[in-house]
Amino acid sequence: MPSKTLALVVFFFLLAPALSLAEEEDSEEEKCSITNLGICLPEKFYKFTLSVFNAPVQPFLWMVKGLLTEPVNIESFAWLWTIIVYIISLFYGLFILFAGFYFVIGSNNPEKRELAKEWLKNVVLMVFFVQASFFLYGIIVDIGAGLTESIVGMINEDFFLLTIDNIPNLGFQLGSLIPYVSTLFFTAILLGVRYLVVAAGVVFFPLGLFFNFVPVLRGYGKLIINILMVAIFLPFFQSIILLFGSLLVELTFFANFKILVSTMTFFLIDMLVILLVLFVIVKSAFTVVQSSLGRGITTIATMGKGGK
Repeated sequence: MPSKTLALVVFFFLLAPALSLAEEEDSEEEKCSITNLGICLPEKFYKFTLSVFNAPVQPFLWMVKGLLTEPVNIESFAWLWTIIVYIISLFYGLFILFAGFYFVIGSNNPEKRELAKEWLKNVVLMVFFVQASFFLYGIIVDIGAGLTESIVGMINEDFFLLTIDNIPNLGFQLGSLIPYVSTLFFTAILLGVRYLVVAAGVVFFPLGLFFNFVPVLRGYGKLIINILMVAIFLPFFQSIILLFGSLLVELTFFANFKILVSTMTFFLIDMLVILLVLFVIVKSAFTVVQSSLGRGITTIATMGKGGK
């Protein structure tokens, strides 16, 4: 008895989206009447059947589309950004004093004067970019979201849904439904993590800019900025892959394997996330090792091993 009750609950949970979609379509389109009953009833039954088949897919598609196209809300981290910028601003005076001191003691040395001027220029640029980092970051996030939305708008929405073109194709789609839903679920998780990284990135963005103007810490600044830029513009490249997949199923050969193409397309955008993250981390790690601080740490570690 409990198993039957659970099955009914699951059935109605999956059927609810289909019923709501059917009601929306009825409200938007002409309802059935005696004059068009022969045409209307088969059409309504066809649409209702499609809604039932797509009921498990629809919630995940809403999540994926929303996480792909919606601009990330960074306002929630504005207070933390203020604290980080305030801490960074404590170093401005120290850098200015250092550059002035270096300029005085090196007044007779052209190289030291040039180095002091370079430091002053870096401090001025540092102050400007760090203080404006919240607005700059917001503009970059909006640009990324706008580019992604323009590509997603070109994708046929039927590409993501199950269709009843013929009986063999329907059976193949139903048999592949679980892998497809699982891939969508994993994609939604990755996009959710990406959303959190971009939202919290407004706190790390000023740190990346600050480190980028300090020669010793430049490698770490590039690491932070590269990761954030990849996270921001990743949906744009994912949407291009989705657009390619939607165009592919319009070909006759791939039309009968639509759900397989859709599953593989979402699998590819998931792999793109993992590969790009690994690429950025490895590349930035090499940059950090090659920096002056990294070389110093490596030298100290080597000397320590030699002492032992």
